Amino acid sequence: MSKKQIEVILTEHIVSLAASEGDMVTVAPGFARNYLLPLGKAIPNTSGNQRRIATLQTAKEKREAWDLQHMTDLGDSLKSLPPLVIPAKVGGGGKMFGSVTAGMICDELKNQFAVELDKKKVILDKPIKQVGEHHVKLDLHSDIEAELLVIVESDAPEEPEAKEEAGGAKPAAK
Repeated sequence: MSKKQIEVILTEHIVSLAASEGDMVTVAPGFARNYLLPLGKAIPNTSGNQRRIATLQTAKEKREAWDLQHMTDLGDSLKSLPPLVIPAKVGGGGKMFGSVTAGMICDELKNQFAVELDKKKVILDKPIKQVGEHHVKLDLHSDIEAELLVIVESDAPEEPEAKEEAGGAKPAAK
């Protein structure tokens, strides 16, 4: 037996429906009655309201064009940035305590370069658990991908004896 569905016209982007303003969607009556309609996120699908669709579609196209331009500019600016250096607590033998996550990468981008990025756009197969250089993929937009060089280093400077034993190599100047 099929449950009754109703049609509504969205007035803003709804992630859970994967639909944007101006889209006509079919939803459960309770979802429309208790959430979409009272919060103004949708309007009933009537002949009068269908005239509003053109205005909403225009707003959607403007928003999508702005998003694309903004993410293109962000991708270009990320290419010119120096590597992102993230200090991490490191124990004996170079083993990290904890790991570097997408949220930490976004926080450090904001702190070091004043670049705000949603952590959902940082693609990590698994958290970074090793000191060193890591190439992190960024999915900025459906059409735009970028890569960020992240250097994870110890937050405590090495002792001079430890440097000599490791071959006397000095860390690269920043």
